[in-house]
Amino acid sequence: MDVIDVVLIAGDGIGPEVTAATCEVIKAAGAPIHWLPMPAGVAAIESHGDVLPAVTLDALRQVKVGLKGPVGTPIGGGFRSVNVTFRKALDLYAAVRPVRNLPGVKTRYEHVDLVIFRENTEGLYTGIENEVAPGVVTSMKVATEKACTRIAEAAFEYCVRRGRAKVSVFHKANIMKLTDGLFLRCARAVREARYPQIAYEEVIIDNACMQLVKDPTRFDVLLMENLYGDLVSDLCAGLVGGLGVVPGANIGRDCAVFEAVHGSAPDIAGNGLANPLACLMSGVMLLNYLAEARQNPACKQAADRIKAAYDKVLSDGKIRTRDLGGTAGTKEFTAGLIAAL
Repeated sequence: MDVIDVVLIAGDGIGPEVTAATCEVIKAAGAPIHWLPMPAGVAAIESHGDVLPAVTLDALRQVKVGLKGPVGTPIGGGFRSVNVTFRKALDLYAAVRPVRNLPGVKTRYEHVDLVIFRENTEGLYTGIENEVAPGVVTSMKVATEKACTRIAEAAFEYCVRRGRAKVSVFHKANIMKLTDGLFLRCARAVREARYPQIAYEEVIIDNACMQLVKDPTRFDVLLMENLYGDLVSDLCAGLVGGLGVVPGANIGRDCAVFEAVHGSAPDIAGNGLANPLACLMSGVMLLNYLAEARQNPACKQAADRIKAAYDKVLSDGKIRTRDLGGTAGTKEFTAGLIAAL
């Protein structure tokens, strides 16, 4: 069996706990993964003098796949976001976040099954800001035809591979006529040229948010620029139980990093209370990616086993972490998952 090297970034706060649990389950499922631990985040400052050391980026460029725990980012000052930096540095242009109802996790909504495609390298979210005069700051929103086109291609191609039926583009082109206007033109061009069989609609972002909370089942694949994607993906997570039950991926042409999309939760770090499910679900995305990209059937088998295991554990409802209404700690929940494999 071919063993695949994967960079492992434990991250900050609860990151080491949830990544360790994920590695334990993936090993128990029989996936042929060899982890390469690398530093990033606040913990890396002391050891390497940088929140995203060159050695970590070099390792990701070499092995081309990684799993990352949450990392801390200061608000209103301090160092630049680690997530923004590594996405730009590795050109991981597609943020992909599947959002679906999980068995046994009761929410106000049923039959939610969405996939968000978020452009990951430009727009306001990249944080290009300047103080032009005392008390006056500007923030630059950049959009390029190249980036708008390739994220649209990624969304439509996903529909073809996964049997999805519709792409909904969220935008504010009625106000931002140039940047969001370009995003719309590129999405239309991609669809008309290569994917006319896929249903398509354009929805102004504020109306889109209202429609999501009224009836999320009317949507399928959501396509949008960077900042909108950041906001809408968390909104959608709230439809199915929160950030603790949704995975995330950052995918480029030849490199991909999978991550738990929740924060580092320093208030509970080290107490064994963290829910590892979001990180584990991201690990399942990683395994499915490797199954396709490396044509490795063992990864696919392991991914299917893990998914069936956490669906069973959640459906049974006997072992749940506190955020899901239970009392189980990280280790107990992990043991339950492994027992269900």
